[in-house]
Amino acid sequence: MIRLLRAERFPAFLLLGAAVLGLIVANSPVGGAVLDFSHIELAVPGTPLDLSIAHWVADLLLAVFFFGVAVELQFELTRGQLNTLGKALKPAIGAAGGVLVPIGIYLVVAWDPATRDGWPIPTATDIAFALGVLAMFGKGLPSKVRVFLLALAIIDDIVGIVFIAVLFATDVDLASLVVGVVLIAVFALLSRLVSEGNRVVLVPLMIVLALVAWAFVYSSGIHATIAGVLLGLAIRQGEGMRARHVLEPWINGLILPIFAFFSALVVIPQVSPSELSPALWAILIALPVGKIIGITLFGSIAMAVRPKGTPPEIRLPDLIAAGALGGIGFTVSLLLSSLAFADDGVLRDEATLGVLGGSTIALALSGVLVSLRARHYRRLAVAETV
Repeated sequence: MIRLLRAERFPAFLLLGAAVLGLIVANSPVGGAVLDFSHIELAVPGTPLDLSIAHWVADLLLAVFFFGVAVELQFELTRGQLNTLGKALKPAIGAAGGVLVPIGIYLVVAWDPATRDGWPIPTATDIAFALGVLAMFGKGLPSKVRVFLLALAIIDDIVGIVFIAVLFATDVDLASLVVGVVLIAVFALLSRLVSEGNRVVLVPLMIVLALVAWAFVYSSGIHATIAGVLLGLAIRQGEGMRARHVLEPWINGLILPIFAFFSALVVIPQVSPSELSPALWAILIALPVGKIIGITLFGSIAMAVRPKGTPPEIRLPDLIAAGALGGIGFTVSLLLSSLAFADDGVLRDEATLGVLGGSTIALALSGVLVSLRARHYRRLAVAETV
């Protein structure tokens, strides 16, 4: 089972299944009771921490997910696929299109003052799903195509993190933020002192420090998942990769499915399509369509800059497949939906439906396109051996 949870395919199925289950439960006879349960407040005595169960999931559990993402980002930026400007520039240009065009489409469709704040929602790409689609349908893709797709998803993660940190900070308490940052610095220092001889003492201390730092970041008004990002970027790389390896089955098998389930607890509105919010339609269009247009257009511009007479590094059909893959927003888009419309439950639910619908369309489309491109490259490989 642990091997399955570390694989790329199974976690994507698990995540999708949890979201579908949440949607079914919310619209079943027990939906009201489950929604009431998700709103139960749980407080930590002697602290200002008093959150609903759904918020504990979105703020604390998802911070663990973002810790793992940040550790991976640290590795990619220092030793991996984004460790030089040359490696990062072309996927970064493609990713820029995959952010700007969906924002433009969203604002055209949902310019109304009540809905325009949702513009960051269709900018995200779910790296777990992206890897799942590649693992399932991408056998035979050249490594340069896979690297481009993966780099694109990683850069989108960075953009999503920046949006969460910058756009959704409220009434920032600088004193709490400074304490949180100091604790993260101490955490980083301890990670550099860990050895086989003192691991049994220092690792539990680091876990306690991480939890306290999370609490102070939460109290500061910065979204608490940013604590996970900062901890993941600050930890010594070797210790970070070790921690990520330990946490990976828990993130894939428990944290992300629980988050997907609670995020998808949405009652489908019993209204005609014309009565649905423009935000739903904007997200539904911007995720699959905006990503394909943006990544293909900007990616083509990036690939056009090459020595004369040489073929493009990534061909147009591969860019279209990458664009479809980028439209699977899911995890980060669901979080952005809950943040953008935190004060309007009905709008938040409709935005969530838009994310689920748009991501499902992109998932199906990317599966077909990636499969076709992989089959094309497998045929080329066979032809070259004949």
